[in-house]
Amino acid sequence: MKTRSLLGRSARIAAVLTAALGLAVAAAPLTGTAQAQEAATGTLSFSGDAGEYVTGGQSATYTAGEVQQFDVQGATDGSAVGTTVVTNEGERWTLHLAAPDGQRLTEDTTYTGALRWPYAQPQDPELEFGEDTRWCNSSTGSFTVSHIAFGPYGYVREIDATFEQYCDGATVPARGELHARMPEPPAELSLGMTLDSAGKVDSHTGRITVGGSVTCNKQAQVTVSGNVDQVQKNATAVGYYQTTVACTPGAPVPWTVSLTSVEPGTAFRSGAATLRGAAEADDRDWPVTVNTGQQTTQVTLDKA
Repeated sequence: MKTRSLLGRSARIAAVLTAALGLAVAAAPLTGTAQAQEAATGTLSFSGDAGEYVTGGQSATYTAGEVQQFDVQGATDGSAVGTTVVTNEGERWTLHLAAPDGQRLTEDTTYTGALRWPYAQPQDPELEFGEDTRWCNSSTGSFTVSHIAFGPYGYVREIDATFEQYCDGATVPARGELHARMPEPPAELSLGMTLDSAGKVDSHTGRITVGGSVTCNKQAQVTVSGNVDQVQKNATAVGYYQTTVACTPGAPVPWTVSLTSVEPGTAFRSGAATLRGAAEADDRDWPVTVNTGQQTTQVTLDKA
């Protein structure tokens, strides 16, 4: 099985998970990310001294399972983690932590000189913390990742972190902590494909019918494509095909296609031919496309 990533590393990663959550806030979208997941357990707590803008000088703790939403999302390259908490009163708090470009977030690491997007440069870590109606125009700060564990494609299994943010040149900071444990990540898509060694040909039209089957470990819309060629005495008949198969796990799902030769003056005949094909599908849970690679078999075309 071959796996190809659909999303490369983003040049800059913003604080708010606008891409995943459809929010309209003044920040660039978080791109190149694994799917956001609701935390199994976790807390986001923060406090601020009098005069601190984002917290209003107040403190709060929000617990997964006791609020409307407690989502955690990671960048596919392991460089960033975003958390969105929607309270029962409808407030939406967002925390974004990112390593400098080209680096993964690592545990037992303190990131100093963290700036808010878009002021952070490639060598700077990024920190953004705020609520939909209370955001810094610019900020400085630091954060410490005491523990982090990733799954496939940046899936955040566990994270423990603390942060300190100074908003718009203020001298009093907002301080906070994030602790989250996520559900077991979804399985990665696995595909299989076979090509049948027997086919049919209509001797009057030269149209052939060939097929095979696909297998998968979870539901997927699978595209099967390939070609058939048949070397004849004075020419070679060649045909191309593509079809979509709704694959469900548990048993091979058959597929068939009908095609004619695209080479002028040729038509398929009964006898041996070469069938080639490959299967490909997007993983519904991960930002990748999975393909089987090309397979080849000799097929015998019998008269229909």
